[in-house]
Amino acid sequence: MKHLVRIISFLGTLILGLTCLTAPLVSAESSGKMEKIEELVEQQRHISKIPGISLVIVEKGETVYQRNFGYKNVKEKTPVMSSTLFEIGSTTKAFTALAILRLEKEGKLKRSDSVQKYIPWLKLKYQGELQTITLNQLLYHSSGIASNSIAQIPESTDSNALELNVKTLLNQELNRKPGSMFEYATINYDVLGLVIENVTKQPYDLYIKDEVLKPIGMKDSFVGLHQVQSSMVAQGYKIGFLKEQKYTPPIYRGNIPAGYIISNTIDIAKWMNLQLGYNSTNEFNQQLIKESHHPDRSVATFNKNSYYASGWEVVKKEAKQYIQHEGQNPTYSSFIIMQPDKELGVAIFSNMNSSFTTSIGQSVMDIWEGKSVSTYHTDSYQKMDKIATFLLSVLFVLGVILILLSLRTIRMIVRKQRERRVLKGKRILILSIHTLIVAAILILVILIPNILLGFTWTFIQVWGPVSITVLFYGFIVTSTIFYVYGILLILTKNIQQ
Repeated sequence: MKHLVRIISFLGTLILGLTCLTAPLVSAESSGKMEKIEELVEQQRHISKIPGISLVIVEKGETVYQRNFGYKNVKEKTPVMSSTLFEIGSTTKAFTALAILRLEKEGKLKRSDSVQKYIPWLKLKYQGELQTITLNQLLYHSSGIASNSIAQIPESTDSNALELNVKTLLNQELNRKPGSMFEYATINYDVLGLVIENVTKQPYDLYIKDEVLKPIGMKDSFVGLHQVQSSMVAQGYKIGFLKEQKYTPPIYRGNIPAGYIISNTIDIAKWMNLQLGYNSTNEFNQQLIKESHHPDRSVATFNKNSYYASGWEVVKKEAKQYIQHEGQNPTYSSFIIMQPDKELGVAIFSNMNSSFTTSIGQSVMDIWEGKSVSTYHTDSYQKMDKIATFLLSVLFVLGVILILLSLRTIRMIVRKQRERRVLKGKRILILSIHTLIVAAILILVILIPNILLGFTWTFIQVWGPVSITVLFYGFIVTSTIFYVYGILLILTKNIQQ
């Protein structure tokens, strides 16, 4: 018996000693990871021109890292804090999807049902024939609704904005047969939001606030900008002329179910813990959460080894499964990535629409998992901004030259060095050609976004870099100056000729 006691005592001492030895090593390893993360975020924030970032990591139900970088408001030098609110963009979709799954669990709907069962007037056609679209196809972005339907979402602050938004689909033909292929269309989730309203007989925003956010404990999160005081939200920015530019976009209240939950990293940590098996509630048990992560394999992958689930992208990498989604609004971006096997999650919010947000979030996950990280990344908005800034410089020089030449011509007319021509024959033809060339340039500039992308300049003005909008007006102004200069030359002649 004494020998047994001694053996147990020895083993206890040994375990305690090993714990004391390994604890500093684990702490040192975590500290090293944190230093790498902070160096990476600051470096990428500087390159991307993102004003402010909030970052959180959860592991095994605990918040193991939470840090903020940069400014909530650049002009006022107000720092980002963990309580700072951000629009979380399309990472909102997982909340809408979970509400749909909960309503199905309660027997109030079936995902296999046609959407017309809940919205009878929503009759959509493909190649002239009426189609049946299921709730599952809306959840999985296989409804056939075109991705560029986002450009038709109306600006509105009205309480019926969601229905008005969904009704825009009545004037749009489906891009493909429902269930045939994945095509990401943000308005799919606005349709689901309207289904939630019709089933629950409550406004979408109130249902999500009371029946989804509150049970999870996300007490400082909101559903739409109308629920929150603007002073609590980080100022949004867009890239423009190689730096951040303050911008306040229009309000799209009808797009809330797809992209306008307002949250912070304190609350989103609770959301990730729920997804990873912690923080379960009576309303959202683990069976329901796992169901929301189940990918749709009825259509082909949309990226290599990537399928879409209920508001989540499910990615297979190196024999591991990741649950993730990015979000982009005109002046905000977000990224959430989780590795369920390790019960590990990373979330990042920023107050600029930039793909660097996703890149940083992915790199943070890689660092925490002990992988090597590439710091090279390019952002399409930055590229567009650089090109637009260069073209504006060229247009400015050309415009100044044309103005000087026009003023010189006007001065010659005033000094009687040039006189009016008789407009006939060859001159009429030249004037017509000149007018047609300028008109063609202006029409092409106005229509090119619609021709190439199916978007309008109004949409691009909201979503694109500030410099793109200035470039658009720059083309119009320079073309007008060129036209005026041409008219002066065509309608007058040098007296010495």
